[in-house]
Amino acid sequence: MAVVTFTDEFTSSVPAKKLFTALILDADNLIPKLMPQAFKSIETIQGNGGPGSIKKMTFAEGAGPGLTHVKHRIDALDEEKMTYSYTLIEGDVLMDKIESIAYEIKFEATPDGGCKGISVSKFHPKAGVEIEEEQVQEGKQKAMAVFKVVEAYLIANPQAYA
Repeated sequence: MAVVTFTDEFTSSVPAKKLFTALILDADNLIPKLMPQAFKSIETIQGNGGPGSIKKMTFAEGAGPGLTHVKHRIDALDEEKMTYSYTLIEGDVLMDKIESIAYEIKFEATPDGGCKGISVSKFHPKAGVEIEEEQVQEGKQKAMAVFKVVEAYLIANPQAYA
């Protein structure tokens, strides 16, 4: 089956380095604290947190019907260039329809002191399965909700990750 690719861009008034640090480098600690109703924990279960490591995200009870956890493999992490690539390899969100989802995220500083982000998602469906736009939109909305919560936290706490 053909890989289905989606590219999204977003902007923020938060500086790129600060947003990258909070959303990527400290996500394991920050996201479950900010969104305990959705995330019970995020932990590295294999490796040292760099490329090749496996992370497990455990959803809180009631986070969504049938949601318990997902696992992803870190494919690349470049703190200097503020890029992060990972592949979702296991979990309820794959719905027995998707083999894996590869994500590439890049943060870039903007002249106004904020940043622009680019996110590329590549869905690898199982044989005979077609990816439906509404399923993808639901996942993108949930990811954007996490982004907005972290962004709001950073705006309200300018000293965080300074």
